[in-house]
Amino acid sequence: MRYKVLIIFTLILFILGLAACSIQQNNKGEKVIPENGTKGTNSSSSSHSQNTGTDNSGQENIESIICTRATEVLGLIKVKDMEKLSETVHPDKGVRFSPYGYVNTKSDLVITADEIKKLPSDNTVFVWGSYDGSGELIELSFENYFNKFVYDKDFLNAKEVGYNKILGKGNSQINISEVYPKAKFVEYYFPGFEPKYEGMDWESIRLVFEKKDSVWYLVGIIHDQWTI
Repeated sequence: MRYKVLIIFTLILFILGLAACSIQQNNKGEKVIPENGTKGTNSSSSSHSQNTGTDNSGQENIESIICTRATEVLGLIKVKDMEKLSETVHPDKGVRFSPYGYVNTKSDLVITADEIKKLPSDNTVFVWGSYDGSGELIELSFENYFNKFVYDKDFLNAKEVGYNKILGKGNSQINISEVYPKAKFVEYYFPGFEPKYEGMDWESIRLVFEKKDSVWYLVGIIHDQWTI
């Protein structure tokens, strides 16, 4: 009888241990929110045999692969290593830069993997879309666009990270699922910086990936913030 009780007690502890693993914070103290919207494990820190975004696993491991890939890409963006970043860009579609949450397929600039290598030394002024509110054209060099609409905050240390879930929500329409129906994305989100703005100064960046020949490539960099 005591033996049976001991077995049952051991099984209960094992089940509770598994449950505890499904709700926790990652080692940076940030919340990691998976697709279903609940707090989950730190997928971005999950191990992967190769840092190439290669998907040779089952559906249950895709989140881990995408989050690992996104962390690697964001690290390259932070240090402006465009040479290595180009290797993660989709070889056919390139990568689209969107200054706001609404992805405008007519005006958002698409840059190929080969072109992105040259951007840091290119002083050409490009049109990246239109400013929210005024509607004026966003006419900036890559360097200036990068500092304003890509890595203007330390997103690698964002307060929250979401997998296939929109965290930052304002007045602009979010059409990521319409533009990238087969993609997966990771959002790095700051809920705000100054208490007096009551969260209206939130910012985020979304990295969008599509699969080609078992590799998940970068197809979109979406910067988002509160819009008018």
